[in-house]
Amino acid sequence: MRQTLQKAPELDVQQWMNSKADITLQGCLGKVVLIEAFQMLCPGCVEHGLPQAQKAYQLFSPDDLVVVGLHTVFEHHAAMGPESLKAFLHEYRISFPVGIDTPADKGPVPKTMANYQLQGTPSLILIDRRGYLRRQKFGAISDLQLGAEIMALIKEEVVDHINLEKGEEQREESKRSQTVLCDDQGCRV
Repeated sequence: MRQTLQKAPELDVQQWMNSKADITLQGCLGKVVLIEAFQMLCPGCVEHGLPQAQKAYQLFSPDDLVVVGLHTVFEHHAAMGPESLKAFLHEYRISFPVGIDTPADKGPVPKTMANYQLQGTPSLILIDRRGYLRRQKFGAISDLQLGAEIMALIKEEVVDHINLEKGEEQREESKRSQTVLCDDQGCRV
């Protein structure tokens, strides 16, 4: 059974840190996107999620992967404002761009967090080069598994672009020879 892919909702961010310009998912098309949703008072975020995102930011080429933090505060709002976040990012040496999730009009759950229906923090989101949501994980994921998933998404798109350039006739021949092809519905052998 094939899974239907969904376009990732656009980020609803009120302010960016560690970035000279606003970041949009539309502007990231053509690259894999890793979003690390966190709160600075969340132990799992500080111990695992943010260091892992920082490693991915340092290890993968910015031509292939965009790493973005999403500070999505749903509790202790007064303690986690922009000035506190700025100091936190400096102290923990977080160098990738971080957006502050826009607070909800009603209720504690910020807008992007609600749009993605996140269960809490830390939450990891992977979006493919075409803007489709490919992974959403609440809690920890191993570095090895994350690296493999990122690389698979990077490679998947490279194979897709190569096959698109070959033309329809050669794509059919590639299908018969077991080359992986990807489209909006997924990847086929």
